[in-house]
Amino acid sequence: MRNRSHFYVTTKSVMTWLMALCLLGSAVTRIVFACWKGTGDTLYVWSQIVLPVAACLLFVAIALASGKEFYYKTAIPVWMTAIYFALAATQNFGFGKLVSGLFWIAVIFYAMLYTVLVSGWIRFFWLMIPVQLVPLAVVSYLYRADPISAIPSGLFLLGMLVAVLAVRMHPFGEYHPTWGDRSDGRRIRTLSPMSAISSYFMVTRNTSSNFFEESLEVSNIDRYIRAKRREGLTNIGIMHVILAAYCRGLCKYPGLNRFLAGQRVYSHGEDVIFCLTVKKEMAATSPDTVIKVHLKPTDTIYDVYEKLNAKVEEVKNAPLDSTFDNTAGAFNLIPGLLLKFTIWLLKLLDYFGLLPRFLLEVSPFHGSIFLTSMGSLGIPPIYHHLYDFGNLPVFGAFGCKRHENHVNDDGTISQRKYVDVKFVLDERICDGYYYAAFFKHFKRLLAHPEVLDTPPAEVTMDIE
Repeated sequence: MRNRSHFYVTTKSVMTWLMALCLLGSAVTRIVFACWKGTGDTLYVWSQIVLPVAACLLFVAIALASGKEFYYKTAIPVWMTAIYFALAATQNFGFGKLVSGLFWIAVIFYAMLYTVLVSGWIRFFWLMIPVQLVPLAVVSYLYRADPISAIPSGLFLLGMLVAVLAVRMHPFGEYHPTWGDRSDGRRIRTLSPMSAISSYFMVTRNTSSNFFEESLEVSNIDRYIRAKRREGLTNIGIMHVILAAYCRGLCKYPGLNRFLAGQRVYSHGEDVIFCLTVKKEMAATSPDTVIKVHLKPTDTIYDVYEKLNAKVEEVKNAPLDSTFDNTAGAFNLIPGLLLKFTIWLLKLLDYFGLLPRFLLEVSPFHGSIFLTSMGSLGIPPIYHHLYDFGNLPVFGAFGCKRHENHVNDDGTISQRKYVDVKFVLDERICDGYYYAAFFKHFKRLLAHPEVLDTPPAEVTMDIE
């Protein structure tokens, strides 16, 4: 997929705005002509007015709002317009079945060619220039007796021609979203056949969970934390170190930053989305809320400390509820039966990757890892279940420190400090060998936490 070209338009280009002006002009003139000349039956209104106007507005919206990354989605309004032209030729010009069939084939070919080109499978987007001149010539011929009526279609086709001149290509080799990707992740397309179909047999996360437990010897971590506090990181704790080590582990094993949605495996890429439950006060009656911190695999301990503490302080010092609390409160106002339908609808939208971005951001069920400290509560860690809603694939918990006697090589007995950690893992994002390799590496990082002070020398990218 990295060999695929990626085309885009920018709002800094005059050609982009000229394209938008032409398409908006096409929509406006079509509405004006409909009011002036009158409309026909319901089929005519929907196919000859609503459909092309919606296509023009959608094309402009995609190009101006997200043309930098999602310009390939303009293929959707192009297909809408192709259907309009095919229906227009059939309804307005009385073509016979043979000519109408050939016209349908021609517009479908046009839409398919545009889709292939804008998706980056062919690098030469300028091929649309000669192709675009053909429908312009056809429209001019069909409306030769009434050129005024050709204005809406002519403006649309002129706008499409200008759009071709406005298109640019991102540097070759960079990855950018394409069909099948989600707003919160890139689809993994080169999984083994067994891994690709396993999610259809193991449908839910809780029935696809593996449980992992480890005891961490924390003497080096304690020394490391004391040293960092002397440096000025006064609020640093074991949570920061574990999270920084987890991020660093993703540099070598990026597969743990994947997730499942709609029975497909996706990767968060360089966005490590960490979820944490916090209380404004350490009291049983104090309400808790969820924060979400965006980290990177290349983050050092200083980056993790700054980002996490800033988010925690933002919640603790806020006089009002967090965005998560406000969103949950809004859902709580919906009557029970309607709320059940609303949640079903959200699950459906999430399945197809259509959940609004702002809901993904406030949702505690979407992310890379949920980590919780049982040590702050003075109890051992628990195996916390995964959520069947959302896409969170890893839930980790660590407990309070405990002491354990250890027999040294010379026969003497020493006491060491340990922290137990437990993880619940979605086994569908990667296999057991991969998980084992990651946690061995994770444990080595925690044994030598000083490596977290500097950025990694190398970052491994996930598979395509």
